[in-house]
Amino acid sequence: MSRLSALFEGVGFRTNRPTFEPGEELAAFVTGYEDGQALVRIGDTVLWIDDTTPDLVDTQIRLRVEEFDDNDHVGRATVLDTIGDSSF
Repeated sequence: MSRLSALFEGVGFRTNRPTFEPGEELAAFVTGYEDGQALVRIGDTVLWIDDTTPDLVDTQIRLRVEEFDDNDHVGRATVLDTIGDSSF
């Protein structure tokens, strides 16, 4: 392995438009509520959550991705658990 290869081993770039697979579980903050749906923004990616109330905004939740469109970076998710409130 060359020194240059060794230097860059494991280096990657983060994206502002992450993608998710159906069934993937993650923790995130609910950032808004529109038309009876909560939404989670992760970078420029949006996950919509059905059957929630506005009081879930600014709450950290565990969620499971149900559907995701890689082209538009929009998906649908289900709340699994409430972790806690934001600290601001």
